[in-house]
Amino acid sequence: MALQIAPSILSADFANLQTAIESVPGADWIHVDVMDNHFVPNLTIGAPVVSALAAATSTPLDCHLMIAEPDRWAVDYAEAGARSVTFHVEAAADVRSCIGNIRGAGARVGMGIKPGTSVEDYLDLVPLVDMVLIMTVEPGFGGQAFMAEMLPKVRRLRELVGDGPDAVWIQVDGGVAVDTIEQCAEAGADMFVAGSAVFGSTEPNMVVEQLRGLAHDACQHP
Repeated sequence: MALQIAPSILSADFANLQTAIESVPGADWIHVDVMDNHFVPNLTIGAPVVSALAAATSTPLDCHLMIAEPDRWAVDYAEAGARSVTFHVEAAADVRSCIGNIRGAGARVGMGIKPGTSVEDYLDLVPLVDMVLIMTVEPGFGGQAFMAEMLPKVRRLRELVGDGPDAVWIQVDGGVAVDTIEQCAEAGADMFVAGSAVFGSTEPNMVVEQLRGLAHDACQHP
């Protein structure tokens, strides 16, 4: 599987987001956490900022919508320039319609699952999306402790989707750092969101490459 690192700008300096993005040229994606103070108790950025970021970088944007009514708003983020848009199944009124609308707007589709949500309830939808996001913290705030008890969900999904070149991506987000990424990779994740581990460092791009190396080595274990 191709391993991808997506630094989350939730942990970057919001006054200098372009500079933060430029500090991680080795990133495969830039992860953008969109929160509305309804679905989660935090408020971050919206589609106009995503549009500005898309114009400022060639690194593709991976928008994680932690918002109510994604059926209504998700398309705005695809149209703003996000190459991947993830919505939460817990927030969508019509999951299948939301998937179709995002894809119709030209973006990859991600389906997010909170820690308390059973992945088994949504297995029938996995073939319809490009990526499944397994939250390894409760969504809403950066810097939380990694929840290793979420890894069985990752393993279950990997068993389901396989690991071929066209397999659905499995993303993990929350507490991913140098001391946890190997567990995620061994479980079958192939896209890793890291916020404070990257932007809390004085050498963020070095951390990106360190995370990539650790994940790669973990995947080589028999």
